[in-house]
Amino acid sequence: MPNANVNPNALHKIDLANEQSVLAVDDVPLRRAVEIVLEDSRQAAATVSIAVVDDPTIHELNRAYLRHDYPTDVLSFSLGEPGEPIDGQIVVSAETAMARAAEYGWPAEHELLLYVVHGALHLIGHDDKSPDAKSAMRAAERRILAMLNISQPESSDATDETTSHEEQQAT
Repeated sequence: MPNANVNPNALHKIDLANEQSVLAVDDVPLRRAVEIVLEDSRQAAATVSIAVVDDPTIHELNRAYLRHDYPTDVLSFSLGEPGEPIDGQIVVSAETAMARAAEYGWPAEHELLLYVVHGALHLIGHDDKSPDAKSAMRAAERRILAMLNISQPESSDATDETTSHEEQQAT
């Protein structure tokens, strides 16, 4: 089981673009979270970009790629082919993170980190379409957050009841 330190020998490229102004973003934990997910899944090589955006931007992406006419918390896009190293994008909404964090009683930075973990888990093959798969994914999220010394509040498990976590396979 990997620890929360980034493996300097891994062939993982993780880029981050902060394209919003409502929440101060520390890119180190967001990058580290993706690195942990990749290491934990034994991904030898990967290229992942993270975009932190506002609600109007993620709304437009959700409408364009999934035909859902509402903002969401996280979108993930797998750009690579099966059998190739992971090439993916994770887009997260800082505004949604702030709103949900207030509901759940934990920092917006932790909620945003949860979204990044969720998106990274989608990129390595997790899904949340069935109850069993959703349960396994939530357990993986909690385990990864624990590796980052973050305990998820019970109320934030309410994401189980929403359908806002999205994944899109780009073709």
